[in-house]
Formats: sequence, C-alpha cells, structure tokens
Amino acid sequence: MAVRAVRGAVQLDRDETGHLHERVGTLLTAVLERNELVADDLISIWFTATPDLHSDFPAAAARSLGITDVPLICAQELDIDGAMPRVVRVLAHVETYLSKAEINHVYLGATAALRKDIAQ
Repeated sequence: MAVRAVRGAVQLDRDETGHLHERVGTLLTAVLERNELVADDLISIWFTATPDLHSDFPAAAARSLGITDVPLICAQELDIDGAMPRVVRVLAHVETYLSKAEINHVYLGATAALRKDIAQ
C-alpha cells in the first residue's frame, strides 16, 4: 500500500452554504468512488477556495458527509486576475494500492479546463 495524492475541483454557481456543501460533497464522493476509496483510506485533505467564496469552510462539507476523524484544512487560493471564479479545490492524501498512473483526479464541470492534463 502507498500514500498517494488525489486532486480535484468544483465550481459553485453561487456563494451559499447549502450550495457549497452540496458541490463539495459531490466532489468528495466522486474522488472516493472513482478511486475505489472509503473514508478510512483518507489521511488528510487540503481544501482551497477562491477569494470570492465566504459562505462556509469547504471542510464543513466533508464533516457533514461523515468524514470526522481525518485532518482537514482550508486555505484561500491566490487572487489572480482572470482566474476561474467560485472554485473549491481539493488535495487528498490517501492510502491505496493504486499506482500514480491509476489515480483518478476529479475535476467536475467547468473546472476540467483547469487541469486538462489530469482531469478525468
């Protein structure tokens, strides 16, 4: 078994707590399902949000999914002119038997344009 990093992102339509929880929950569920992981495989998750998101912490969405014993941290993305707005990114460290090449990075909707090289 190895420690691997899984990337992902999702764009929100609006900055509202319920919407943020829904979208981040969808992203985390997709990361787990596409990599055949369960919550116990998670080591830690790093979330970033663009500066235009203020309604809640993305980590709160993970907690509402039942991810309660995994270290989570949130940070703000750099405020770069022309960057895609209302985006939450995730970097999850996991224990898995998958090789680096087998990891499925999850970029939902428009965020697939952020990392065309690794978006699934």
